[in-house]
Amino acid sequence: MSCAICEIRKEKRFCPAVHGRICPQCCGEQREVTLDCPSDCPYLQQAREHEKPRSAEQFDRASLFLQVEISEQFTYEREHLLMGLSYALAQAAHADRNLNDRDLIAALSAMCTRYERLMNSGLHYDQPLASPAQHAAAAQLEEMLKEFRDAEQKQLGHSTLRDSDVLKALVFLLRMGHARTSGRPKSRAFIDFLFAQFPEKQSAVIAPQEAGSRIIVP
Repeated sequence: MSCAICEIRKEKRFCPAVHGRICPQCCGEQREVTLDCPSDCPYLQQAREHEKPRSAEQFDRASLFLQVEISEQFTYEREHLLMGLSYALAQAAHADRNLNDRDLIAALSAMCTRYERLMNSGLHYDQPLASPAQHAAAAQLEEMLKEFRDAEQKQLGHSTLRDSDVLKALVFLLRMGHARTSGRPKSRAFIDFLFAQFPEKQSAVIAPQEAGSRIIVP
């Protein structure tokens, strides 16, 4: 039997993405490139275990917003904000199973640009996004920020959340996304990481002791 993709080499493994048997070479070359690999595929999981981290040369430095400094103290003081925004990303991905890492990273990048412009010039300007799915992810983040501010207002009588804090939190998650994704077009490694932190039925309310244990600095 020949590979269901190349139809040349001999098939040796079952591919749930094509519902057929393929050769190891096509599996390696097309994984998360042309194939929508399910997260429970054993070959995908094995590849992730042995995959080397991407080198610094593979990143566009501007895409990481390196001008934004994030201290360990910030991640400690704003862990609930980081958890809330992480939860919002997970919820967006749960709501649309066609989302991939690039969509979440695009939404985060657009919001980082928006808040950086807001801080520097005071102008409100929404960065254009390529798809409705990316818009939905950005909207989920904005809704979480609103809920966070409302909760602070209710508990403290005022909100302590500054635009600079929001920018740092968004950049933190953006860098985490870049660090966790494989960089392939259909990669969902970052999303699977978020799903591990927030299963579909996970409550949005996180106890402080849980929140601290789940923040992983990229």
